[in-house]
This record gives sequence, C-alpha cells and structure tokens, in this order.
Amino acid sequence: MTTPALLPLSGRRLPPLTLGASAFPHHRATLRLSEKFILLLILSAFITLCFGAFFFLPDSSKHKRFDLGLEDVLIPHVDTSKGGKNLGGFLIHGQGHDEHRHREEEERLRNKIRADHEKALEEAKEKLKKSRDEIQAEIQTEKNKVVQELKKKDSKPLPPVPLPNLIGINSGEPADPDIREKRNKIKEMMKHAWDNYRQYGWGHNELKPIARKGHSTNIFGNSQMGATIVDALDTLYIMGLHDEFREGQEWIDKNLDFSVNSEVSVFEVNIRFIGGLLAAYYLSGQEVFKVKAVQLAGKLLPAFNTPTGIPWAMVNLKSGVGRNWGWASAGSSILAEFGTLHMEFVHLSYLTGDPVYYNKVMHIRKLLQKMDRPNGLYPNYLNPRTGRWGQHHTSVGGLGDSFYEYLLKAWLMSDKMDTEARKMYDDAIEAIEKHLIRKSNGGLTFIGEWKNGHLERKMGHLTCFAGGMFALGADGARDDKAGHYLQLGAEIAHTCHESYDRTTLKLGPEAFKFDGGVEAVAVRQNEKYYILRPEVIETYWYMWRFTHDPKYRQWGWEATQAIDKYCRVSGGFSGVKDVYSSSPTYDDVQQSFFLAETLKYLYLQKKKDDLLPLDNWVFNTEAHPLPVLHLANTTLSGNPAYR
Repeated sequence: MTTPALLPLSGRRLPPLTLGASAFPHHRATLRLSEKFILLLILSAFITLCFGAFFFLPDSSKHKRFDLGLEDVLIPHVDTSKGGKNLGGFLIHGQGHDEHRHREEEERLRNKIRADHEKALEEAKEKLKKSRDEIQAEIQTEKNKVVQELKKKDSKPLPPVPLPNLIGINSGEPADPDIREKRNKIKEMMKHAWDNYRQYGWGHNELKPIARKGHSTNIFGNSQMGATIVDALDTLYIMGLHDEFREGQEWIDKNLDFSVNSEVSVFEVNIRFIGGLLAAYYLSGQEVFKVKAVQLAGKLLPAFNTPTGIPWAMVNLKSGVGRNWGWASAGSSILAEFGTLHMEFVHLSYLTGDPVYYNKVMHIRKLLQKMDRPNGLYPNYLNPRTGRWGQHHTSVGGLGDSFYEYLLKAWLMSDKMDTEARKMYDDAIEAIEKHLIRKSNGGLTFIGEWKNGHLERKMGHLTCFAGGMFALGADGARDDKAGHYLQLGAEIAHTCHESYDRTTLKLGPEAFKFDGGVEAVAVRQNEKYYILRPEVIETYWYMWRFTHDPKYRQWGWEATQAIDKYCRVSGGFSGVKDVYSSSPTYDDVQQSFFLAETLKYLYLQKKKDDLLPLDNWVFNTEAHPLPVLHLANTTLSGNPAYR
C-alpha cells in the first residue's frame, strides 16, 4: 500500500510526493524499430534505387549526352602544361578545355554511378534473403560499433592539472576509546548498508532492503546508473573501507555509461554523480573518476539551451532534450536546482581548463542579480523562457534551500575571493531573518515559508540544514555579527533536536508545525515519516566543529542509536512511515544519500577535526568534499576560466 509522502530528492532537495515510488507523472513513449519496419526500410531503399536507375542512368546504346554540370570542376592535377591553372594541386578546367577530356570524365562518372547502383541492388537482395534474427543481429552489431565510437570520442585524455593542496585526507583518530567504539559502530552500519546493496541491488540506483532488490525513482530516469555506488564512494574511502571502494571503482570503470536514452534530473545527477565522482577523484587520485565526471557534465550542458540560459530541470542524456517538472509553477525551473550547480561546475572548469562550465553558472548568477526580489527574497520559481519569477513562494527548505548554501560555499571554495557570492549570501540571509525567522510561544526559533505575502509557521526537515549553514557563514559575516549567526545556528539545531525528541522513535518527521499549542510536531499524516534524511545530523556536525559543545556529539549518537534500532533490517536500512508510532511500517527504500550524507556526518562527528578540515574542504549539498581552490598553490590563477 502506498502512503502519501514525499519524493526523497537529495541534499537540499525538493519536497517529495510519494514514498517508495516515483513522485511525479512521468510518461515516456519508448520507440523501438521492429523487424518488420526494418524490412520495410530496406524495401523502400531498393525501390528508390530502382527509380533512380530509371530516371538518371544514361542510355548508353544511344550515347545521349548526360550533363553533370562539369563546366567548372576541381580535378586533382599537377601538370600545368595543357592550358590549365594549377592551384594547390587542383587543376581548374574552364569551358574551353578539351572536349575529349570532358567526355572521358563523364564516362568515368557514369560508370561509377552504374557500379554503385549495381552494388546497392546486390546488397538489398542479400538483405532480403536473410532471416529476421540475422537482420536483428546485424543491426545490434552496428549499434555497438556506434556506441564504441562514441565512447572513444568521450575518452579523450584530459589536460594534466596540478591537484590543489590536499590536507587532511587520512587523519582524525580520536584519543577517547568510547568515541572510537561509537565511530566503529557507525562504520559497521555503513558496511551493513553497502554489503546488502552489493548483494541485492548492485548496479541499480538504490536498494529495496526488505524486498531485497534494486530500486529507482524518476530522478535517475529509466537506467541503472549505480547511484548508490557513486554516492557512497567518498564515505567508503574516508572510513577506510578500501576493498569496498575498489569494488565501486571497478564497477564505475566498466559499467557507468552516460550514452543512454534516459531523462534525468540535472540537479540530482550533478550533486550525486558529478559531486561524488569529483570527491572520489580528489581523495584517491584515480583518473577514472575525473574522466567520468567530465563525460557526464558534457551530457548535462544541453539543459542550458533555453532563451535565458536558466537550465531545464531534466535532460535526456542521449538526445539532449530538456524540460521542466510538470508540477512546477507555470513551467518554471526551481531555484534550488539551477542554483545548486556552482561548486561542481567551477571544479569542472578548473580540472579541464574549459571555461564553459564556469560561464554557465556565472551567467545564472548575473541574471539573478539583475532581477527584482520581492522583500529582498528569492522566489522558488523562475521561468527559463521569459526570465520572470513564477509563484511568489520563498523557502529555506525544499525548492530554495541549497541555493543559499551554494552562495556561501562559492565564497568559501574560492578561498574567500568570490566576494560577489558572499554579498549575495549576506543580503539573502538578512531578508530571511527579517521575513521568515520567528520564535514560537515556547521559545523555539524556526524558519517558516513565505507564500504570497503570508508566513506559514511550518518548518521542514530539509530546512534544518540551515543551522549548520549559519554557523559555517558566521566567520566573515558583515557588521561583526559572527557571534549572532553562530547563536542562530545553535537555536536552529536546538529546534530540530526537539522535533526528534518529541517523537516516539526519536527520529524527526518530514515537517513540523508551530501553531497554537503545537510546536515542533508533525500534524498531518503525510508529514510524519523519516526517510533516513541527513539535515539535522549535518547541523549537529557543523555545530560540533565550531563549538566543541559535547551535546552535539551526544545528539548525533542518539540519532545513530535510533536509526540502528528502528530503521535497520536484515537487508539494509529502510525509512519509516510514522515516527510517532511504536510499531512503524517501513517504506522499503535505502536512499543513496543515507550512505553519502547521513552516515558520513555521523562518522565525522566521531573523528578529530584534522580529518577534512573546513579551511581546506567544502562539502557540496550531498556531503561530497571538494577542496578549496587556493589561488596561490595551484595553476588556477592561470586557468582561463578564472581570468
């Protein structure tokens, strides 16, 4: 039975609509050439050739002149002694050239046409003699040749680029034996999730741990792209699970193919696949990850072919045809989708020396800077055809969230040189504080949603990432407000912890209200589920890094125990449909972001700060760490994308 819920899109993601199933109407006509149609094509070619022969072949018995328009024709020639003018190895014959020479050329061309015609007829006859299976096999062989040629074309060696100064890849051993024990427990949970995916869902995008089979949603199209493998790679590496990492690398090298007829979410594929591949490359140094990331990025570029340069939400990896979600306001693109490309695309330009990726995301930024913003807020919807805002709905949760995150992280990733991004972030946060952030009657700080001039006093699980964002952005805040934003981050962390603590399972609901006497509690049934989301745990980790207050480690451990107790099944980990029920039912989906984000943040909280230090690494919205591009220690300053 399908329970109304939300599609688990990743990182800062869209509000979902159904659990364990595709959330959006997604009808796709699959066109296949039947054998009968192939035979008709061959027959039509045969008839065309016959008619061509009838109308165009000369009647040689009567020696009629067949004018081929050869009055001015380029003929390879070297000797200039016969009245022609030699230009670069070609003799230009004018109308006064020798008539005999002209007839010889006509006869040569007539013979060639006749020979080609006879050859085509023979080939057509041979085709018609073959069985269906033989014809089908030949077609498949030709298709395979084309695929191999495309792969060769895509596998051009990339220019060598010096790696940034990578600090803190292998480190972080805690001295406290209790912390080490808890860290090892989280590592065991990761191994349980991976091993079951390896056994029951290998190559599929995700796992159904109860049914013990592969699972996918429409964000990945209809192809088995191994999303869990790509998403989990850097977590495996950080945890020292190197055998499992090599398994994933081997699958990617041999099986990850982007030349498929599949319509995917540009946003999801960017943060999970490109982000995951780039992080795996930087951590391990294995070139295959960089090559695959660049191949995939090339497949996403056609999504930007819109009148404004704002990309479509979805693109077909084979045809390059793009479109937007049918449910989005007036055919709009989504702020959190087209605004969450900057980190990955800047690194693509850095690694390839090709400014096209950088230019795409900077064009989006320039367009947004020119637009009016109601109350200083960015609406969630923007029409890529007209360049106008759609419905005036602003959220720091689903539909808007990671746009703000990436403004801050663009500044951090640039070694704090991208002051334009920092200003946009500061301006946006000031407007959010003024219009969206409130205190409840019980003293809980929450972030509501602005809908058509009205503040909805509801906060989503997705919005809980903002506590970590405020803490991360405190250093460098304008008007010496660093302490203010660190405190704001702590208040959001406290509110989100309350949303966990007020449930039966000690796991947070998808959304919770602040109306009247109801605070930090889900009211509607379709908001009571937990799908292994990371946002609250992510904020705990950032708050731990910046304050070292032990309560954040404790809160993270409480969440670890609850997940292990209520979400663990023999075939992996599953989301639950009601966190207020003592005997919840499962949604039977092990999300790829559970391995990419949730378990990674829990693990890092039990390691020392010198593992992936935040002065040197910036985590994308799917928790994939990308290095800060220090201008002084790389060739970045000479990279054309940054001039």
